[in-house]
Amino acid sequence: MTDAVIRLKPGRERSVLRQHPWLFSGAIADVDGSPEPGSTVEVTDFAGAWLARGAYSPESQIRVRIWTWEVDEAIDAAFVALRLERSIARRRGLDPEGRTTAFREVHAESDGLPGVIVDRYAGFRVVQLLSAGAERWRPAIVEALAARGDVQGVYERSDVSVRELEGLEPRSGVMWGEPPPSRLRIEEHGVAYQVDVCSGQKTGFYLDQREHRQRLRRGLGEAEVLNAFAYTGGFSVCALLGGARSVLSIDSSAEALELARENVALNGLSPECCEWIEGDAFVELRRLRDRAASFDVIVLDPPRFAATAAQAERAARGYKDINLLAFKLLRPGGRLHTFSCSGGVSAELFEKIVAGAALDAGVPAVIVEWLGQPADHPVALSFPEGRYLKGLVCERLA
Repeated sequence: MTDAVIRLKPGRERSVLRQHPWLFSGAIADVDGSPEPGSTVEVTDFAGAWLARGAYSPESQIRVRIWTWEVDEAIDAAFVALRLERSIARRRGLDPEGRTTAFREVHAESDGLPGVIVDRYAGFRVVQLLSAGAERWRPAIVEALAARGDVQGVYERSDVSVRELEGLEPRSGVMWGEPPPSRLRIEEHGVAYQVDVCSGQKTGFYLDQREHRQRLRRGLGEAEVLNAFAYTGGFSVCALLGGARSVLSIDSSAEALELARENVALNGLSPECCEWIEGDAFVELRRLRDRAASFDVIVLDPPRFAATAAQAERAARGYKDINLLAFKLLRPGGRLHTFSCSGGVSAELFEKIVAGAALDAGVPAVIVEWLGQPADHPVALSFPEGRYLKGLVCERLA
């Protein structure tokens, strides 16, 4: 059952025909009906030919997020349950050795469920509902996840600013079952971490950096490592496991650094190899530069600077600043692992920013590896916006 018909302006049906899941407000000619936030609407071209079926969001510039391009496919609880099952099933086989207990099970638009994120942390699931359509189907999502019977509880972390763009209030708390403990143990390629899914960043951990943490361990030798924006120490732990002589970790959160210390101890690593700085990474990197500090390996994994392309210019200045400082701190022959998780900054723009930072720092450097999202964070070919995580491994030439 649908609540309204959205008719597009002439020529604005091209993206829908290419199965792009977003319809912006500027593409809409008129709305026949009075749809509520999240309600299901039919989408037609200007002549009235049916195109798709989606969720309406009157507060957002993304006015419709498309559920289906199949005219006979109804949007109901059964549809939601089937999409969830298909997405979770696609993750089977990603860890044949059973050494990883935390991964993303539903990646929103790229898994056919716009605005729905589901992350698995050992015996719990953590859910984010980021769009009006996802919020509308909250009961069906909870019911479908609870019916699986394979976790102790489902917890919500829809306490993110992007919900404001959809006219939604932040929400968090138990959706079903038991509440997760304040310290939830997970494993990643056999490396143990304590995670705070109730109040940590994102849904508790940066699951999308799993393979890059493993990558860092290779060829470290007895490197001296700097991990800026360290959060709970994922890269710091892997650097130590890779043989690093010392790791300096910087983060603005005392709580995150305390959890990072716990993660070092949890893996039987020596705290004597660690130095912790609570502070603004931009400020602390400048202080390190001013005292002529240097490192063999530097990791820059900052939080998102730009959610949309409109914020890209401001974000570019931030990325340029920290990468320039990192190049100045990097020893000849050293490696910089630098990342952007800003959806508004393209891979091409990020590479240009890093190249400009090296040039301004007066440092000759080469890119030796391009990094991206792991398999549990897929990118639909019809939805390139799903590629938000970009990474480069740069080597400073001797």
